[in-house]
Amino acid sequence: MNRLPITREGYDRLRAELKRLEQKERPKVIQAISEAREHGYITENAEYEAAKEKQAMLEGKINDLHYKLSQCEIVEVAQGSAERVTFGTTVELEDLDTGEEVQYRLVGPYEADLAQGTISVTSPIGKALIGKEPGDDVKVQTPGGIKNLEILDIRYAARS
Repeated sequence: MNRLPITREGYDRLRAELKRLEQKERPKVIQAISEAREHGYITENAEYEAAKEKQAMLEGKINDLHYKLSQCEIVEVAQGSAERVTFGTTVELEDLDTGEEVQYRLVGPYEADLAQGTISVTSPIGKALIGKEPGDDVKVQTPGGIKNLEILDIRYAARS
């Protein structure tokens, strides 16, 4: 089985979310089901049905987090400057077609969030950037079309 890389921070976030769901949300849902049962016949009880549906969704999330955590391998990330793009580095790029500059941190697929400036090392752009150096031009096929990028800078993010 291939393990998926994850940063220590990403792993800790997934563990914290799992703990929250198991220790705080699960008891709330169980209590809601118990209270709904007290209101009479469960076959005609909308509160009971809603609580059971919420429980099913919650258990699905919990199972998903357990699965993701079992698939992960924590990769410790260095700090400071970097000569090549690797897992955990932050890469400043210029889109050569638009002149727009963007910055991405390469992380594992379970922690990638474009809105937070992180992309997966398994994404098309992530795969194309691995091993490249500042000044390299990268052409990558994305779902939105071909992107022509230049690597401006590479560094490791400061630990939070």
